[in-house]
Amino acid sequence: MKRKTIDRVVSLIGLGLSVFLFVAAALLNWGYNFADKNVKDQLSAQKIMIPAADSDSFKALSEEDQAALKPFAGMQLTTGEQAFAYAQHYIGAHVKGIAGGKTYSEVSGEALAANAASKADPTNTELAATAATLMGQRQTLFMGETLKGLLGNAYAFWQLGQIAMYATWAAIAGGVIMLILSILGFMHLRRTADSVTV
Repeated sequence: MKRKTIDRVVSLIGLGLSVFLFVAAALLNWGYNFADKNVKDQLSAQKIMIPAADSDSFKALSEEDQAALKPFAGMQLTTGEQAFAYAQHYIGAHVKGIAGGKTYSEVSGEALAANAASKADPTNTELAATAATLMGQRQTLFMGETLKGLLGNAYAFWQLGQIAMYATWAAIAGGVIMLILSILGFMHLRRTADSVTV
């Protein structure tokens, strides 16, 4: 087989791969921008403020939770990274303290049973108070865990956008390298004599 034929085929494949990588970079960049803007718009609309470092609610958190929130203290929640920290270390810390660390699903059954028992015995004020406490915990846990989960999903979507951003740069770098190699291949093609075979 002639060397010129091999050089031409390899250079054309490299050029095609370069175009593919540039198209992939454009699509990945679109995905990054979409995820980043969507997360920012959705979180900004909620107007959630991360407590300032000198606030009582911030100081009431454990040292671990304070350390995780400190870089964002006093800021409005607008990024996935902030959403994750706020969900895990602010909402999560408060949810743990509601019913001795029990989750919504654990408290819900107890609350419904106590509420049914209270309705069956309306004169028992102690049972009514217990049912009211459990039903309040149930509702608070439901709201807290739901918000925590929604912010966790915002973080996941934002993280996918970040991965797309890094992949964009990798695709651009790969595209440039393949373009340079293809140009060098075409230059080599022009210098190779027709008689050279492999």
